[in-house]
Amino acid sequence: MLRSQTFRSGRRYQLACYSTAKPRRVIAIRREDQSVWERRAPFSPANVNRLVRKGVKVIVQPSNRRAYPMQSYISAGAVIQEDISEANVIFGVKQTPVDLLIPNKTYCFFSHTIKAQEANMPMLDAILAKNIRLLDYEKLMDGSGNRVVAFGKYAGVAGMINILHGIGLRLLALGHHTPFMHIGPAHNYRSSSMARQAIRDAGYEVALGMMPKSLGPLTFVFTGSGNVSQGSQEIFQELPHEYVPPEMLRKVAEHGSPNKIYGCEVRRRHHLERKNGGGYDAQEYEEHPERYISTFAQKIAPYTSVLVNCIYWAVDSPKLLTIPDAKHLLIPSNTPWLPKSIGAPALPHRMLAICDISADPGGSIEFMNECTTIDTPFCLYDADRNKDTKSFKGPGVLVCSIDNMPTQLPRESTDFFGDLLYPYAEDIMKSDASKPLDDHDFSPVVQGAIITSNGKLTAPFEYINELRQSNTRSRHKVEGNDTENSVVILGSGLVSAPVVEYLSREKGVAVTIASQVKEEADALADRYGVQSVYLEANDEAALREVVSKSRLVISLLPYDLHGVAARACIAAGVHMVTASYVTPEVQDLHDAAKNAGITILNEVGLDPGIDHLLALECIHDVQNHGGRVDSFVSYCGGLPAAEFSDNALRYKFSWSPRGVLLNTISAAKYLSRGQVVEVLSGGELMSVARDLDFLPGFAFEGFPNRDSTKYAKLYGIEDAHTIFRGTLRYKGFAECMTALQLFGLVDPNPHPSLHPEGPEITWRQFACELLGLTDSSIFYGNLKGRLTERIGPVGTHALESLGLLEDEAIVKRSTPLDTISHYLSKKLVLENGETDFVVLRHEVGVTWSDGRKERRDVTMTVRGDPASHTAMARTVGLPTAIAAKMVLDGEIQDRGVLLPFAPVVYRSLLSRLRADGINAKETTTPLN
Repeated sequence: MLRSQTFRSGRRYQLACYSTAKPRRVIAIRREDQSVWERRAPFSPANVNRLVRKGVKVIVQPSNRRAYPMQSYISAGAVIQEDISEANVIFGVKQTPVDLLIPNKTYCFFSHTIKAQEANMPMLDAILAKNIRLLDYEKLMDGSGNRVVAFGKYAGVAGMINILHGIGLRLLALGHHTPFMHIGPAHNYRSSSMARQAIRDAGYEVALGMMPKSLGPLTFVFTGSGNVSQGSQEIFQELPHEYVPPEMLRKVAEHGSPNKIYGCEVRRRHHLERKNGGGYDAQEYEEHPERYISTFAQKIAPYTSVLVNCIYWAVDSPKLLTIPDAKHLLIPSNTPWLPKSIGAPALPHRMLAICDISADPGGSIEFMNECTTIDTPFCLYDADRNKDTKSFKGPGVLVCSIDNMPTQLPRESTDFFGDLLYPYAEDIMKSDASKPLDDHDFSPVVQGAIITSNGKLTAPFEYINELRQSNTRSRHKVEGNDTENSVVILGSGLVSAPVVEYLSREKGVAVTIASQVKEEADALADRYGVQSVYLEANDEAALREVVSKSRLVISLLPYDLHGVAARACIAAGVHMVTASYVTPEVQDLHDAAKNAGITILNEVGLDPGIDHLLALECIHDVQNHGGRVDSFVSYCGGLPAAEFSDNALRYKFSWSPRGVLLNTISAAKYLSRGQVVEVLSGGELMSVARDLDFLPGFAFEGFPNRDSTKYAKLYGIEDAHTIFRGTLRYKGFAECMTALQLFGLVDPNPHPSLHPEGPEITWRQFACELLGLTDSSIFYGNLKGRLTERIGPVGTHALESLGLLEDEAIVKRSTPLDTISHYLSKKLVLENGETDFVVLRHEVGVTWSDGRKERRDVTMTVRGDPASHTAMARTVGLPTAIAAKMVLDGEIQDRGVLLPFAPVVYRSLLSRLRADGINAKETTTPLN
């Protein structure tokens, strides 16, 4: 009975008001249905009461989820009804579903369309089609460009409460109970004042010294000084705190007190500077943000425990933290700021948490490409771009990036927002969407917030169409399968399959295989569901055309063709990745690649590649713990599994035969106990092979590989007295290869008898010719005798067993090297059911500061799978594919000709290789 009387008295009050207000104005407050958590309204009951007193009819759609109950709006004089079509202006908070949009109305809400956000473009199209006038609260701005209506303050309040709650859980998972454990999420409190009391209680415990000393001082960095930042800092100030300027952050991070929390407000001038010449000019930055870079990641982030990001990010502005920046910050730390406390677990790195209140996916914090939610408010983001929403225990930084933070404090947010919006309500209510916009006399604030009117975008927002087209073009660069992440793989040889397999399983990556061996390319394409095209790589015009249709090229071509491929990539503005050594020709293109804004990443295969990654991991670990590397000895080889090494070479080819043979006549240089040792090219290399016994069950031998001395600088071990990188083979390889060399079969120069257009010749005839015999019908025993005189009995047996004395026609390839390479690629190949074996070994001599010496041995063995990939293909192809994906994803953003030596690169590569089952074992042996 009481409720009926209240309702009737409310209706009588409305009628009295309406009778004095002519003409009647009608607005509606729609029900929020975008999220189950959305409990806000654009106007509070108090705001509605003020409107009703002015003669406005206010219709409120019923909702039991709204923070203010319907009875409060009834008491304020509102009409509660489902049908809101009577209203000329409809107010909401978040986006309106397309099917609920009423034609010829004025709608006011946060539309999230002004950056052409793809998810909201169907709604925008419907608004245009239904002749709706759309006013976006985000664009209600004063003459200085400042927003006049926003929930910003309470976004900051809720965000700060949430991150304090999250820190308590994260630190507990890392082994530290802290006072933050008693702070709940924002929506657990009836009001922010209750949350403030919980935070004050936690702050009291902090001041009493109840923070674990092993954590060291905590630093909170707030970006920006607007409403969001002010709201978050109001909450922060409930803790015992001290503010410091950015230049003091490092000092307090290393020497501050654990009995207080340090705060730092960072403005643009603190981290933005001109790319050329440095300095900061506010007006220039507003007009030309592309001229500036951010130094936040270098100067501020390393000393930040918790980042509270409150800034608006524009498209052309520098990012606060990029993907590579995150990788640097999330590397396990050995810096001196971390206190050493007995029995206390160490924190992995300084940065514990990020509260990204801006919640702009891919914006100022690049690696956060999607928001978290109130249901799942936190995720752990690690250096390998993994996001874990199920645990607080894993590696990484805790991130909270909820895009509707204020709805966790719905009543206060509604009061705050409604009070800001109310002064503009009178002006907005003038709108009649059926009439031209020019017939209205809106204030500049309201006029500037109107996105659409009369079926089209208003003049200030016509750019949205162009931005939509640009986004579409970036998703579909050219016809066919060329998407934003299109990859062309040059070559379809022995190591291509794992590359294709890895990339083809990555969502959103379109792969094309380009090869002159069309049958191989087609077979790979059919196997993995990708495309293939015919290409002769030395046809530069055709190469440029194929390359131009991609965003990234993986060159698996022969070593001497990488320069051609790199030039084509630079011309097309396309990134390139290769597993091979960087050639001088490619290295000379560094400046051109950098100026073109592209990355040419080399040496990400096995050797070179994984050998670098494991070496740097071991070396940097020693150095980070105060040790000195005295010696570095490394061997790597791809071999047939021992049971299949049944030929004179003890070898079968699982990658380019030409490369294998060419390496045996190359020059080499290494450092041995302070002395530089040089091995001349032409065949001397095989004479210095030595036996190896690090895996006693195998008969290995090894010989130097290229120039090892340059790795003193590349690996950062200039003080080492020994630096040696070598190639690993089964014992007997060097002796057999020496025989082939002495007989002239590894000669890279053209031979007239091997011209492709010349007369047919057999291996026996060619053997006689190399021996200077004019009669190829010589008795076979005499032929072997003459051959033994030249290369010895072991060599003669080797050549005979390889079929090089048979009357078999030669497939001529101009040079002896290319001809024997082709022959052995068919002769010494892994048969069905056979497999190969990759072995990599590093031996690192270490001296510690107390004089102790030790040797660290890193050993990796990988056996191929006859049912899928050889070990060589897997260990070359997989890291190449992973590196390519890192470039596509923006994890590698350095430009020019690069090697994978940066810690953020090699650590990520190793982490993902280990996740794919490629592991190494490390052991330590004391030497004194």
